[in-house]
Amino acid sequence: MKLEEHQFIRYFGKDKVAKISQFAIIKKFSPQDILVDQGNNSDALFLILEGEALVSKKSEECDNYIIITSIKSNDFFGELGIIDRQPRSCRVVALRETTVAQIYYDHIIDILAETQGDVVLKILSILSQRLRSITTEYVNQLAYKEKMTLIGEMVNTIIHDFRSPFTGIQLSSSMLKELHPDQESQEWCDLISMQVQRMLNMAEEVLAFSQGNTKLYSRQVDIAKLLQNFQKLNQVYIDSTFVELIVSFEESLIINADENKINRALQNLLANAVEAVNKDKGQIEIKAKRKEPWVEITFSDNGSGIPEEIKNSLFKPFVSYGKQGGIGLGTAIVKTIVDAHGGEICFESIIGKGTTFYLRFPVAKID
Repeated sequence: MKLEEHQFIRYFGKDKVAKISQFAIIKKFSPQDILVDQGNNSDALFLILEGEALVSKKSEECDNYIIITSIKSNDFFGELGIIDRQPRSCRVVALRETTVAQIYYDHIIDILAETQGDVVLKILSILSQRLRSITTEYVNQLAYKEKMTLIGEMVNTIIHDFRSPFTGIQLSSSMLKELHPDQESQEWCDLISMQVQRMLNMAEEVLAFSQGNTKLYSRQVDIAKLLQNFQKLNQVYIDSTFVELIVSFEESLIINADENKINRALQNLLANAVEAVNKDKGQIEIKAKRKEPWVEITFSDNGSGIPEEIKNSLFKPFVSYGKQGGIGLGTAIVKTIVDAHGGEICFESIIGKGTTFYLRFPVAKID
């Protein structure tokens, strides 16, 4: 956007806008660049013209930063420093390519001193609204952090308590496999072992999510094999729900991915879809195809659809609707996994007709 179109500028007269434009320094930042750091001198106001940045504050308990809010085109920051001249209270980091207009303290003060009182009041009103909004978001972030800490502690206890019996199940499965060499018994024993490991992986995934950790162990993954294995692992579960699961895919779809995490994302979507569909006529369909520059996995159901009131917040933690149990982390974890792979996720949903999720992952470069 142009500088003169920014919300902070629009209340000034033409002469003041010209003066601000004269003093403004246009700067461009790449993703992960620090625009200002916590503790820096408050010497300028920043107007965001393009892009997006994260505002975060260093935790008093550790060296981690707590995200307070995100700011986008037409937002601004640094205004409080101009008023109280205290050091920067937050860090601002570019989330993507970001362009800002930097206006130094002395220039802003000179312009405000020459500005009519009613204009100054309008600007103060904007500052007040922003302060109220950011304070609310900060409180919400603290509440969110407390919830995630509690979940992390609970899951950690579950993993610890379940590891011993799960190890016993796996050992028993191995013994049965040795005692019964026929193919059917071998397949069932392998399935038991894989399911136990998958349950541990799923619990550890929730633990990692609660800690903000999305470390990937990536390798080249064949989507066809992944979906075939996913269908095999879930067939007993699907048969018990009387829902039809249809899986189709193009061949030679290769992505660089953490296979366990992709399986976890699909499992979360499957669990949601099974709850959403009519058990007599329920149908869930998973398709995979190449859609340059992506491998696209579509996950569709003919269920009840997603209500309008939660569509905009569906990928946020603790958002759930009409489910028996659950804590509302399913789709939030899915999005975190897709984002960690450099992918995209979106959805379409119609009440009474169903929902389709689109998961897109970059095509792997094969030498």
